[in-house]
Amino acid sequence: MLKSERFWEYVIVIGLVALLGLLGTLLLIKPFLEQRLTYSIVTPMGQQEDLCTARVVEIIDQGATETSSGVAIPYQRLRLRIENGPLAGQEVEIEEGTIHITTQEALYRPGDRVYLVRVVTSEAETFYIRDLVRLTPLLWIAGIFISLVLLIGGLRGLRSLGGMVLSLVVIFAFIVPQILAGRDPILVTLIGAIMLLTASNYLIYGWNSKAHAALAGMTLSLVITAVLAWLFTGWSGLTGLTSEESAFLVMEVGGGANLKGLLFGGMVIGALGVLDDICVGQSSAIFELVQANRDLGWQALFRHSLTIGRDHAAASVNTLLLAYAGTSLPLLLLFALYQEPLWLRLNSEPVAEEIVRTLVGSMGLLLAVPITGLLASLWASWQTRRRHS
Repeated sequence: MLKSERFWEYVIVIGLVALLGLLGTLLLIKPFLEQRLTYSIVTPMGQQEDLCTARVVEIIDQGATETSSGVAIPYQRLRLRIENGPLAGQEVEIEEGTIHITTQEALYRPGDRVYLVRVVTSEAETFYIRDLVRLTPLLWIAGIFISLVLLIGGLRGLRSLGGMVLSLVVIFAFIVPQILAGRDPILVTLIGAIMLLTASNYLIYGWNSKAHAALAGMTLSLVITAVLAWLFTGWSGLTGLTSEESAFLVMEVGGGANLKGLLFGGMVIGALGVLDDICVGQSSAIFELVQANRDLGWQALFRHSLTIGRDHAAASVNTLLLAYAGTSLPLLLLFALYQEPLWLRLNSEPVAEEIVRTLVGSMGLLLAVPITGLLASLWASWQTRRRHS
């Protein structure tokens, strides 16, 4: 009875903390971000660009235009009221679908809040809609996520949130600035990934033998994954110039941009999450086994780790494949529309890049099973012998 009461007390306390986390996210962060919804810059071409928010007050006209290939593209003519900035309160008319292509699902409705860009040149002043303002739903989603992590994960969930923050800090405070400063993306990403793994691993799982073994397995598996990524991107002739973002990056920093290095870095960072999952799972299973039966030698522990790891690795490889396929689904549909041989589609760089990315990450996951299993088995066996010698 006492244990049941303590359990519900724990649930209530964690639930209140989770609720406070949700309210704190919405009440504290939103006003801070609302103050930063406007900016004004001068582009390298001498144009002044002002960003502000506006609200759709009226749909003046709506219909469809036909392209040269006979495809109907929807368009709208909208009246917007500017909410902030030097033109606050003024109304402007905008056309959507004539210059920027849109879809039926992306059409605006009265009441929608959008980011509006004003471009001022010596000859004219033009406006265009950059995007919807999604701040409120994003904050709600983040708040619900934080609440669920705290409610279900408790103290471990709080540590995992700290690990997420550390990961973002390493990426945006170390990896991205170092690459922009001209450092080698391969070396920067590898160092940053090891820093990220070390900090988040000990923050979430504490300073113990299980965490030591998991980190050793992760580091070695990560280095092997990085070597595979470097070898296979060069072998398959990938350049990294497959996306609109890559083209914009070349326009901003010039032809010296190391897009192949960035592609490599993306492969390494993309494999980190599942590597963490595999290695911690393997290490945790080994130390649980040795606690249940101290007579197991490292060979027996290693065999058991392989049995446990096979199922985990198979599921993770499938997860990795589906994650990459999901993010590339529009690209896959676009290639499916073209009447060309399958081998030619597979040979195209955007598809080949995703294939190499998936296979490199999967190889790293598969190798992480025996690597972490062996290291954890040796460590757990040595620790058991030392304690009982």
